[in-house]
Amino acid sequence: MADVVAGGPEDFMIVRHLTVEGGQREIGRALAEEAGAVSGWRPPAAPDAGVNAARMAWFARNWPQHHARLGGIAEAFGADPVKTRLDGLPGLPGGSGCSVVWCPAPSGTDGHARVGRNYDFFILSADQLFRVMAGQDPVASDEPPMASRPYVITTVPDDGPASTVITMNEFDGCMEGVNEAGLSVALLIADAEAAQAPSAAGPRVGLNEVQLPRFLLDTCENAGQAERALREAEQYTLGVDCHYLVADPSGRAFVWERGPDGAQYVVDAGQGPMCVTNHLLHRHPDVFALPEDNKHSFKTYGRARALAERTHAGAVSGRGLRDALDAVAFDTANGVEGDEPWRTLWRSVFDLDGRTMATRFYLGDGRDGARHSEEIVFTAGR
Repeated sequence: MADVVAGGPEDFMIVRHLTVEGGQREIGRALAEEAGAVSGWRPPAAPDAGVNAARMAWFARNWPQHHARLGGIAEAFGADPVKTRLDGLPGLPGGSGCSVVWCPAPSGTDGHARVGRNYDFFILSADQLFRVMAGQDPVASDEPPMASRPYVITTVPDDGPASTVITMNEFDGCMEGVNEAGLSVALLIADAEAAQAPSAAGPRVGLNEVQLPRFLLDTCENAGQAERALREAEQYTLGVDCHYLVADPSGRAFVWERGPDGAQYVVDAGQGPMCVTNHLLHRHPDVFALPEDNKHSFKTYGRARALAERTHAGAVSGRGLRDALDAVAFDTANGVEGDEPWRTLWRSVFDLDGRTMATRFYLGDGRDGARHSEEIVFTAGR
């Protein structure tokens, strides 16, 4: 069972840390047992066995680590891998924000490459969120908020890189993470103004948006390998379109985006810091020439400008990166109204040279702003 590392029954959030070692099949079995124990989850029947068989075949060829873990999940529940959907809960719902900053080693005060990120999401239950997305008022709910039980998962496999990730609600994907080679990946909503309701089409062959970061951390050691893997991988959207910051300790970083027509875009960070929020960078390459925000843009342009102003002027310390992220956080101290249904749920700073992830979690609103856990430092595995 996982250890509780932050929060408690009186807080908004309870954060658990699960560490699993061994073969990928053993890791899959352990994840399945944890999911079953904490939520009562059982793998549902696949709506289309033919599509499910094709998905399993794609994983076997392109993501063997995941395929082996699915075998462990099937084993844990005595399920048929072809007839049962062993991976994935609903994809990331629309409307969340997030901010990420890449600071290469030369722009830091200590020579370390860092990625900082705010994870912004609704503080609603699934039922309340779907009502809001349908244009209705949320009503009181006995369900816990969707993002109130995140997991930090550390996997140390016998084959492939060890990694540590944070997942909001899915054990087979993640929102961000770092592996023992120092590769870091974080997802963000790609286009806040064009975000749609989650797709009802169901899973297809390839990677959905929350599987993609986990795929890269399992199979790649640097940004160059990650770019090649992304160009070759089949991808689809299950919830809403996301884009991704990918970075490694060598100083290479890029944002991966896809256009509405499926076109692929690699937006390279170049030599200096890079700020990413919730608009497509290939359409808006100059952070200082962004338009003004509107009621649909989720403050994406203002957050990007504010982060750039704080990180482009000179050397950025680890403390300075944290302060920049706090300045754009969705927090009552920053003007967010108490009844607004979103908050910055955690802030992570990845030290790519040190292979660590330092994260502070949101516990609730206090008199002077948000209450947070102490910052917890996790290593990438070994």
